[in-house]
Amino acid sequence: MPESAEELKKRLAHNNRGMPLGMYSVCSAHRTVIEAALLEAGKHDGFAVIESTSNQVDQFGGYTGLTPARFVDYVKSIAVALNFPARRILFGGDHLGPNAWQREKAQSAMEKARTLVRAYTEAGFEKIHLDASMFCADDPGDRKLPLADKVAAERTAELCGVCEEAARHRKSKPLYIIGTEVPIPGGAREEGDSIRPSSREGILETLEVHQRAFFTAGLADAWERVIAVVAQPGVEFSDHKIFYYNRAAARELSGALENTGLVFEAHSTDYQRPSGLREMVEDHFCILKVGPWLTFRYREAVFSLARIEAELIHREEDRSKLEKVLEKVMLKSLPNYWEKHYHGSDEEKYFARRYSLSDRSRYYWTNAELSAAVKKLFDNLTRTGIPYTLVSQYMPNLIDDVSEGSLPAKPRDLTIAHIRQTLALYGTAAGFDRNQGRN
Repeated sequence: MPESAEELKKRLAHNNRGMPLGMYSVCSAHRTVIEAALLEAGKHDGFAVIESTSNQVDQFGGYTGLTPARFVDYVKSIAVALNFPARRILFGGDHLGPNAWQREKAQSAMEKARTLVRAYTEAGFEKIHLDASMFCADDPGDRKLPLADKVAAERTAELCGVCEEAARHRKSKPLYIIGTEVPIPGGAREEGDSIRPSSREGILETLEVHQRAFFTAGLADAWERVIAVVAQPGVEFSDHKIFYYNRAAARELSGALENTGLVFEAHSTDYQRPSGLREMVEDHFCILKVGPWLTFRYREAVFSLARIEAELIHREEDRSKLEKVLEKVMLKSLPNYWEKHYHGSDEEKYFARRYSLSDRSRYYWTNAELSAAVKKLFDNLTRTGIPYTLVSQYMPNLIDDVSEGSLPAKPRDLTIAHIRQTLALYGTAAGFDRNQGRN
């Protein structure tokens, strides 16, 4: 088993024994975010878990244009440029199943899902989250309720069998995650709602039904490599509201996996308080997924740099006009990435395109016109230099590092440092600064 996979298993085993150790998983295809993740992992000589979702990356390219094999090559090329050892990267696939094809009949959706998980496995992904919890077009049942556990489990086992077959010639077999975050019926992201944690009974039922399905399918060996269950610990975020971890509300759930050898994987942990992240790890929600918060931080950084640019370059025609270009691109280039999600008046939608916590601007940074604007911004500020006073004014969270000389006042360095501050919160919560869990 690769070095990174072995270390993940060790950290989860320590967590099972009561040590406050965990792991965070970076779910993003954004180049600067991945650079920041690898640099932050290298700070503690640690390892990085880099994941792609079934929407981002699939056999057809997903919304990134990358197949699983191309995603792996892409991340490894970044690692080479940073001199980060590829053996210390653990690739994960998130929500792999019929998710992208829910509008198709089950037979068609599952055929595509089988091709999807095979492509991920053959590309070398070691951490596979199998999720067949969604209704397909011809599935009977109330859409306000979850798909029946038995159906989801049988489909999950079927997909696991495809992964096992695809990995038969590999030296190591995949590690599996099962389960999903069950939404509140009718939608869980309205302002004023609380997020109810998954029930203890529901999680135990999910485990029992999935284990039975795996054994029935002749996958007892694969079941031994199921390391975690996705559950809803009560955390989420809407466009403008964060639902913070409530330890008391999650207490019953947090002990559900005792004596199973498993831990929880928590999704949508973006924007949580540092204390909440730490408590989640202590309460066995110890694989923390983060994604939109990191591209949100990227957007914050380049907006701040654009304000600095405006202070230094007085003729607008000589500036990058980055904020205006982003708005133009979001309105005219594939607006479907945001228009079904942002609601209200034109002013409210404009605000959401810039500042929503769901950060749907993340879909647009590879656009050629927007990429050119970022390049011009960085080129302009590299030419002018960035004075101490403007770092202090627009990026005050970084001024101490700049003044001490540990952080160059250069646009790329400041952007990566801004993202790394959030990653450092996850590293602290997962116990990497305590240098434990590697033996």
